[in-house]
Amino acid sequence: MTVAVQGCNVGPLRFRKATMRIKMTSRNQLTLPRSLTEQVGAPECFEVEVRDGRILLTPAHIQRGDSVRERLEGLGIDGADIGDAIAWARQRRTGTPATIKT
Repeated sequence: MTVAVQGCNVGPLRFRKATMRIKMTSRNQLTLPRSLTEQVGAPECFEVEVRDGRILLTPAHIQRGDSVRERLEGLGIDGADIGDAIAWARQRRTGTPATIKT
C-alpha cells in the first residue's frame, strides 16, 4: 500500500477513499495519523520517493538482521572478525590461553 501526500505545505492525504489534511511543520516534519499507519502494519520506517509531483511513502519492514549487518558494516567489522571473536570466546571458556590476531 502506498500513502500519497501532495507536494505542498498542507495537502490532502489519500488512503482508502478517505482524505485528511496534515500539516508540515517548519522543520519539514509530518505526523501521520495512527489510524492510517495501523492499516499498513504500523511500520517504524517508510521508503520515500517523489513521483509525478507527489511524495510517496511505502512501509518498509526492516529485518533486525539487516539492521545488525548494517551496524557491523558501519563499524568496519566483517565475517572474519566475527569468526575470530567467536574463536577467542570459545578459547576463554575452555581455559586455553586466548590469542588475538592483529
